[in-house]
Amino acid sequence: MTQPYDGTLPQGMHHLSPHLVCAGAAAAIDFYKAAFGATERVRLPDPQGKLMHACISINGASVMLVDEYAEHGMLSPKALGGTPVTIHLIVADVDTAAAQAVAAGATQMMAPTDMFWGDRYGIVEDPFGHRWSIATPLRAPMNADELKAAATTM
Repeated sequence: MTQPYDGTLPQGMHHLSPHLVCAGAAAAIDFYKAAFGATERVRLPDPQGKLMHACISINGASVMLVDEYAEHGMLSPKALGGTPVTIHLIVADVDTAAAQAVAAGATQMMAPTDMFWGDRYGIVEDPFGHRWSIATPLRAPMNADELKAAATTM
């Protein structure tokens, strides 16, 4: 008999993880290794070699990947003409991280800039159509009143 779920997760997994559909998930894994220092955790190809499931870790967070399967409604941002989702990555040095992502093949959408909310922040788009905001906190997080006041001065 199957035991009820007790909340235990496989090591390295989290209760919420992005699951990216990529046209070329194996190449995406290689890109994420070069761009963000990802560590590959699992890769499960189908008989034709497409990835039915893969999981990597970036900065300790799990990110799952799968190849496009149009017949199952699984389409990548490239097939959809873009994405409304941005994945946020906090790093020690946003300028270095953004440059590393661009060197690995990402497109810089917004150069790292000091922002009113206290982060140095930039945006890249990976070769598979996924957008990544990359940030380095420059000061302690603001409370709601401080954030509203800072937003009015921008």
